[in-house]
Amino acid sequence: MKKALVLVAVLTMFAAFSSISAKGTKTASARIESCTDASIEGTAKLRENRSPEGVKLVSIELVVKGLPRGKHAVHIHEVGTCSPCGAAKGHFDPGPHSNSNPDGNHPFHMGDLENIESSEEGHARLKVSTTRITLSDGPLSLFDEDGSAFIIHVDPDTYCPDGVEKGCAGGARAACGIIKMDRGSRR
Repeated sequence: MKKALVLVAVLTMFAAFSSISAKGTKTASARIESCTDASIEGTAKLRENRSPEGVKLVSIELVVKGLPRGKHAVHIHEVGTCSPCGAAKGHFDPGPHSNSNPDGNHPFHMGDLENIESSEEGHARLKVSTTRITLSDGPLSLFDEDGSAFIIHVDPDTYCPDGVEKGCAGGARAACGIIKMDRGSRR
């Protein structure tokens, strides 16, 4: 009987912790659209959870079709607009010593992500996690006063091993998606 009561207590605590964790989950998404070629489209899903140590961890999944075969740079840019794609400005890099120049301070911007690789059929998927951004309020939030957007570039990101070099972070912009908090998700 005593063991059964302990088991019930442990399961109750686990269920309570799980519901707290689920309530703390924040999600956002973006609809990816072409900057120049109407055949490029896709989605991005973001999910913020806390690690066991309390660190905010954002998982990102992009699914895109219509990109030319090969690798393409992916970054989160500092303004949530895509009309035109250049209006998304530079790479997301908040803070007192920020440098949103795409080819400077690279790959150390908060919005720098890995390349996405497109198949011969034009299908691409990127799954990555980062602690450099948050969906929550705070200095690393993607939801500041002017929002944020994904940019997928024409070329791959070389991560600028030789320092500032024009185009080393992916060059021209191929696609853009404004990041929006999902309905029902709180900041």
